Amino acid sequence: MSFMETLIPPIRERRHPETSLAHGAARCGQGQKRATCAVMAQADRSFTQGSICPLLPALGIMTSLPETVVLMHGAVGCGSCANGNNVNIRAGHAARGRANQDAVWVSTSLNEINVINGGEEKLAAAILEVDSAYNPKVILTVSGCLPGVIGDDIDGVAAKTQDQVKAKILPVHCEGFKSRFMATAYDVVYHAVGRHLLPEKAAGPKDPLTVNVMNVGSMGLIDEKELARLLGELGLKANFFPVFANPDSFALATQARLSISVCPTHDDYFLNHLKEKYDVPFIIRHMPIGIKNTSQWLLDLGQELGLAKEAQALVKKEESELQVALEDFKAFFAGQTAFISAGEYRSLATALLLRELGFKILGIRSFHFDSFAEVELAKLDQGDDFIFNVANVQPFEEANLLKRLKPDIFLGHWHGNSTAARLGIPAQVIYNSGFAYIGYQGAYDLARRLYRRLKNPAFYRRLGQYAKLPYRPEWYEEDPFNHIREAQG
Repeated sequence: MSFMETLIPPIRERRHPETSLAHGAARCGQGQKRATCAVMAQADRSFTQGSICPLLPALGIMTSLPETVVLMHGAVGCGSCANGNNVNIRAGHAARGRANQDAVWVSTSLNEINVINGGEEKLAAAILEVDSAYNPKVILTVSGCLPGVIGDDIDGVAAKTQDQVKAKILPVHCEGFKSRFMATAYDVVYHAVGRHLLPEKAAGPKDPLTVNVMNVGSMGLIDEKELARLLGELGLKANFFPVFANPDSFALATQARLSISVCPTHDDYFLNHLKEKYDVPFIIRHMPIGIKNTSQWLLDLGQELGLAKEAQALVKKEESELQVALEDFKAFFAGQTAFISAGEYRSLATALLLRELGFKILGIRSFHFDSFAEVELAKLDQGDDFIFNVANVQPFEEANLLKRLKPDIFLGHWHGNSTAARLGIPAQVIYNSGFAYIGYQGAYDLARRLYRRLKNPAFYRRLGQYAKLPYRPEWYEEDPFNHIREAQG
């Protein structure tokens, strides 16, 4: 039976049993087997400091959809992170010609009485109110931890109220306590989309020129334009979704000739569904960040569609032009060191790009690790040793590692950037949807930004003198992985 036939999607740990590396660390490098490098299976921590709830990346997708309201069923704090992400949502809509559109989310704000008596009536009333007040095309009713604990039936409530509203109701099961892998977030959103926004049969005949390109929240319109340009050079059209895609357009995915992933960690659940139900084949092997990865992404696409010669010619042309543009940057970067911290695929793909630019990699922190990353890690096997840390945030470990390794540049999310900056290390954000990261254009733009950071690091050096982290000197003297323990204890 297909996963899509069940009301509730499986968590990532059950769907991919090999996804066991929630935490851990290893020293990876030349001559080591990936099995050795792949961290301690089923490792855990005796102390943990912060983590990313699956609800966070799920909201990043859901709040980007136009004419959609996210109805959080749970405590009022669940969903509040959407407020902080609203600047990206507004900017993303504006870039696509939809001015003044915010991330719209409301909450049932469950309290103690609701926990005891159940919150289904409150959810039903909220659905009717949201439909009347906002007139959306879609209402995403999202189950947080509280409804998951008390057993509220959000699917049943959606079924009972669907005839009373104009909007399509999509139940989304994103109870954060169920999974330790934030990548489960992508599966739960795709599960709701696959069950409720796609037609029973393909929306029409296959379009031989259309390719589904699965975008992610960590890429902006500038990255989409780069991939659309490259596909256009091969005579193809890109259908980007789900981020910022109108719910009415999701059915178009069933008519594409092929689907191709931008981030395998993000996309496999939905791509398998498109293949099983609508016979849309897919490619899910590389993330087009960096020179070689982008080239391989295009070559795979060309091979699959009978455009191998055209893809080879395009890759040769693009690489030739880019190498000329990067000459001065590579001379400046030669021998400089870097530390990368991000989601599984982005961290590894970015490390490969930095090596192409001349950097030496001292460390990589991946928020989780599973079989999808083995391809990228294999590419990194050939080169200098580096620390590989699997950690869902854990800033105390990151601070210790950075203090020891002293990289010339840090690339990470804002929380990691603040840690690095207060240690006097120049930091470059790894996720800003207004910057280019993907494709050949992204490789050049990132090199240019890193050049500016390293050419004038005075701000970070001065910040490191006066802004201190909360950790005692004794912590920096300890092994950063003292709190990691194997399942056996």
